[in-house]
Order: sequence, then C-alpha cells, then structure tokens
Amino acid sequence: MKKQATPANLRQQRLKLDPGPRSAPLAILWGVAVLLLAIGTYFFGLDSLQIPKNGDEFPYAHIARLTADSGHWLPLQSTLDNMRNTKPPMLFWQGMLSTHWGQEWSLWQLRYPNVLYTFATALMVGLLGWKISGRHIVTGLIAAVIWLAFFSTYRFGRPFLTNAGEIFWLFMPFFLLLYGGKQSFESAWKIPLAIGIAIGIGLLYKSFALLLPVGVGLAFWYLRYRHYRFFECFKRDSYKLILIALLSLGIFALWFVFDPDPQAVWNEFVIGENAGKFDPHGPSYLSKMFWGDGSIWTLIPGYGINAGLLAIIVFGTIGLVLWRLFRHGDLSDDEKYLWWWVLILFVVFCFPSQRSSRYLLEAMPALAILIALVWFRLNRWLLFATTLICTLAISAIGYLGWLLQQDVGQTLYSGTEAVLLVIVLSALVLSLLIPRLLPWLTLPGVFAAYLTLTGFLSVFDGPMGRYKEAVQWQLAGQQVWVPYNFNAAYEQYRFLLPGADIRGYRSDGNLPLHLLREQYPILIVQQPLDAPICTDCKILGERLELKGRQSDAEIRAMLKGEVAKHLFLRELLLDNRKR
Repeated sequence: MKKQATPANLRQQRLKLDPGPRSAPLAILWGVAVLLLAIGTYFFGLDSLQIPKNGDEFPYAHIARLTADSGHWLPLQSTLDNMRNTKPPMLFWQGMLSTHWGQEWSLWQLRYPNVLYTFATALMVGLLGWKISGRHIVTGLIAAVIWLAFFSTYRFGRPFLTNAGEIFWLFMPFFLLLYGGKQSFESAWKIPLAIGIAIGIGLLYKSFALLLPVGVGLAFWYLRYRHYRFFECFKRDSYKLILIALLSLGIFALWFVFDPDPQAVWNEFVIGENAGKFDPHGPSYLSKMFWGDGSIWTLIPGYGINAGLLAIIVFGTIGLVLWRLFRHGDLSDDEKYLWWWVLILFVVFCFPSQRSSRYLLEAMPALAILIALVWFRLNRWLLFATTLICTLAISAIGYLGWLLQQDVGQTLYSGTEAVLLVIVLSALVLSLLIPRLLPWLTLPGVFAAYLTLTGFLSVFDGPMGRYKEAVQWQLAGQQVWVPYNFNAAYEQYRFLLPGADIRGYRSDGNLPLHLLREQYPILIVQQPLDAPICTDCKILGERLELKGRQSDAEIRAMLKGEVAKHLFLRELLLDNRKR
C-alpha cells in the first residue's frame, strides 16, 4: 500500500534531498566567519566618495545639510529647483541626527545608520531562514550572508539613500507574520498595530504609494492563511488590513500636519513625484508598457540584476523551485508565502510607467531566504559559473590595478594587497577544480570581489585623490566654485574641502577656461590628463578625479595599458583673484 504524502513526510523528503551539513559545528563556524567577512566588507571604505551608489545621494545630503542648518525639523530646505520635498523627511532627519545637526559632517556619519539598517534586515532574514529550515543555524547564516551578498544591497544599503530604512521597515510586517506563524496571523490587535507602525515609518522613508504593494501582499497572505476562504478572511481579517492602512497612512500624514507649507508638499511630492510615475512620457501608457526601454519585459530580469554576481543563482533557484513543484509539489507553506510576495511585488510594479529593478528591492530579503533554503541543493554548475565570474572579476580588477601602477610609474598598492589577492584567487581556482568546495567558497568569493573593487578605488581616497591639508585650511571660509553635471553633485566637494563655501557651476556648458577664470575668483576645473596645463594660472592644488564613463574604445585602450589616461581626469584648483 502506497504511503500517504503528509506535510511531515514531504519535509523529511526535502531533508533527504538536501545533502548540506547544516548543523555541523565546522559549518556553523564557516557561516559565522563569512558573516564577519560581510560585515567587514560593508564598513571597508564606507567614507569613500567612490563607493557604488546612486546619484541621489548628494541631493539628499544637500537637503539634510540645509535643513539641519535651519535649526528646524520642517520644512525641508533646498536650493535645487523642484527638489525640496522630493522624498519624505525620515531620511533627512536620520542624517541630521547622525551628523549631530550637521556639526560632524562626514560621509561616515551620514552612511553608518544605513549600514546598521542593512544589518538589521540581515538579522530578520537570518532568523526566518533559521526557522523555516527547521532551526538549522547554518541556513539562517547563509540567508543573512546571501542578502548582504546581493549587489543591490551593497549598492543601495550603504550610501545615504532611502532604501536601507525603507526595506527594513517594509519587510518587518512579513517577518512578524511568518516568524510568529499562527499566533501572529490570529493576533487581533498587537501584530496589526506593530505592522501599521512599521509600514508608516517605511512610508516616511520613501512614499505613501508603497502601501499598495505591501497592502496587496499582506491581504494575500491573510487570504492564504484562511485557505482562500474569502468570506472567512473578510470576517476575521479585513478590519486588521483597514487598521494597518489607516495607521500607516496616519503616520505618513503627520508630515502634512507638522510641515508649515503642506501645499508645497502636496504639489512637489504627491503630484510631482508620485502621480508622475504614471505619466507615460511617450505615445501612450499601453505602448510603453509592452514596448521600449521601460516596458514590463525590462523588469523581468530585475531580480537577477539586483542580485549582481548571484544573478545566475537567482534564476537557477527559480528553475529548481519550478522543478520541485512539477515533480514533487513539496514547497513548504512558508516558502510559498515568500514566493507569492516576490511575485506580487513584481506584478504591482508592472503598472507604473516608470519601471526599474530598484522597485523590486523590497522582495530581495525574501529571495535571500528562498535561495538559502536550497543552497546545498543547487546545481554545482550554477555555483561554478558564479565562482568563475567572481574569479574573472577579481582578476580583471587586479590586472587594471597593475596596469595603473605601471602607467603612473609609482607604487599605488602595497605588496600585502598583492599577496592577499593571490591567496584569494588561488582559493577560488581551487574551488573551481574541486566542486565540493563550491558551496563553501562561492559566497566568500562575492565579498572578495567587493573588497577588491574597493581596494582598487582606494587610491582616490589617498594623496592622489585629495587636496592637501594645507590647501583645505587655506580655503576655509572662502567661496569656491566647483564643476557638476548632476543635481547637487557639487556636495561631494564639502567632503574634499571641509569648511569652504562650495558653489556649483555646470560643467556641461563647455565654457572656455579664460571665461571661467574671469567669472569665478576661486574655482576647480577638470581636464584630460593629456591636456596642457594652464601656464599663467595660479594653481593652489591638484588631484585626480575618477572619470565617470568610458567608451568601448577607451576600455580597450585601458586593457592594453593606457589606464590613467582614460580612467582619470586632472582637477586643478585655481586662484584667479587679482592681487
């Protein structure tokens, strides 16, 4: 007689399929070591101007600085056109507090709260991975590490951006329901109140519009908990969803209540920033939805794009889950809840006319858990390909560093860094040759790639990329005009020349040097390294700036050895005041 399939039997079957030593002491030590490596990676180079980030960091820093200077929480302050109430105030308040109202104005002070937010999200991810896997510590550690290994987490979870706080608070409702299980789903008031408060704070980081995907996700979770019995869900859970929506929107509405100019908030944020998301900016809404650069087809690889070096593993995990459903149908309830959240967020963000993988960030913690649950069941070729990509990326960065050092003719990187690079590459190559090592070395390989990139860019945080301290003292209190071609990008010079009165001029105007010198008494100009240096200029200081983009021809030239010429711009600090 065939044994009846029960949830317990299915769970035992899954564990038999999983060869991973998820409770072995050595495996736990490995997980802790990789987690510590991830933590070190996130703090390494945190105060650098060159870390992977988004251009919005400097406009946000601009708003936080001016609001702090005003001495008031509200209204938000800005000198940028149409960029004052560009986001709710929570991020700016966070920056004001972390910098002690602008008294300790540094990138480290601005950024470290977001790193702590990212680590707090990793804690929730790890706890859920531990619980769902049957309390296997290693699976929880892997889940937290995978979340930190996603490139989107590394890129958006460290700079002074809204994403770290937004993801933490908006993932918390799903964490509370899934971690508490039946007790949380059946909670009449406590959990709904906690969820409403969490969502409200999350909305104050980004937008009230995020209540829609989160609300849809929660509604579906409650419906699924009631086994899709609509009437029972309506009777027992609808008031919870209403309470959550009203409480979260009420918290967000405090911005309007306390801002002295609520009409400006309505015009600039609600109408300009949010309603504009549905403006097709083209022929029609439907045509842009299905064709072109902003179509829904460009959103399909979004989760892989967010994963970065782990993209192949993301798509492999999706394939493995589909195979499991087709062959065994053995996904646990908790896994199904998470997969539905991943799908719901994708579907909801298909509707705004602006579509970006960045809109899918709220589901990345869930995706990290789902990957961790099948980590030791992943096809070795997926791990091999990922490790190979990490190895090639590290090798390419190391090669560029060596070419750069040869090009400039001076020592930029120490021998210790070179030895560490060789050791890392040797370990990764060994894992490629011995497949059983892949599950243990793939994730460290991702963080090694991040550390290699940061180490390569660290040259810009040394003497080559900074103005001398004597120059900084000399310009304290002086008005200095600096080039920029993106909103508030001139804010970076407040970290290069602390104490100076920084003013920006558009560098894309292509004004000749003699006109710039006539117009600005003290200014900074940028020019290619092979451009002639002004002979009749009084040069106060000089540094190298990283060139933003390279053409295909320039990239080929860099690989042949001409690195400095195409990687750097010369930046000159000129004093044009008449004596």
